[in-house]
This record gives sequence, C-alpha cells and structure tokens, in this order.
Amino acid sequence: MGNPACGRLSGGSRITRVPPEDFQRLVSAAYDLIPDEFRSRMENIAVIVEPEPGTGQLARARVPRSGTLFGLYEGRPLTVRSVFDSFAMPDRITIFQGPHERAARSPEHLAKLVEDTVWHEVAHYFGMNESQVRAAERTRRGIR
Repeated sequence: MGNPACGRLSGGSRITRVPPEDFQRLVSAAYDLIPDEFRSRMENIAVIVEPEPGTGQLARARVPRSGTLFGLYEGRPLTVRSVFDSFAMPDRITIFQGPHERAARSPEHLAKLVEDTVWHEVAHYFGMNESQVRAAERTRRGIR
C-alpha cells in the first residue's frame, strides 16, 4: 500500500473549481514535468483522477478526521519489485480533484498543488517512504 499526499483544509477559503477535463489536463501537465530520466523508468502504472477519496482510502491512509487526501500511490514500489512482478496489475496513482479545489487559493495555486501531489506520489513509486518524500519536498522547495 502506498502513502498519501494529505493536508488540512482551512475554513472560510474560496474554492477554486474547474471542470473535470481541465483538472485532468492539470494532472497530465504535472506528470509531464517529471524529469525524463524518471518518467522513462515508470512502467505498468496508471495515473487516474477521481472526484474525492473514498472512506476506505481515507481509512487505509490513516487520514485524520480533520484532514484530507490529495493523492494516493497504490502498488509495489520500484525498489521492491522482482522479475515476477511483470505479470502484476498496474500500480495506481490517484489524484483527487475535490480536495485540491478546496485547498487552492487561485487557479495558479491549484496547478501548483496538483504538480506537488503528482511529484509526491511518483516519489512513492520510486520507493521513498513518507518521511523521505517530505524531506525531498523540502529540498525541492529550497527549505532546509
């Protein structure tokens, strides 16, 4: 089981809504920003968009009641695969539209949140655990 990209929602903020096809384009654009040397190594993985996380996904990810789930990686990370995994069902990266829209302050912020979430979930595909991903995110943003 993968790890979530989750965050807390702040009350009273304006919701940035986009049509589902526009959100899908944001996810595709974010995926295209993953460096080629990583994307070329990604095999047998589906990147999908869902409107909201399900209760089972929230429970499995241990998301607290006041939190939400932006994305979820489900599968076997590249670092633990064997030659026998070639017959396995595809791994899944699910990006949830509703939580992104509620957290975004503007259309530009929405695009950045999606980019960060896709990056976060791809990092799990490559075998990083949650603390490693968070540390890499701080480095990526220039925060120590």
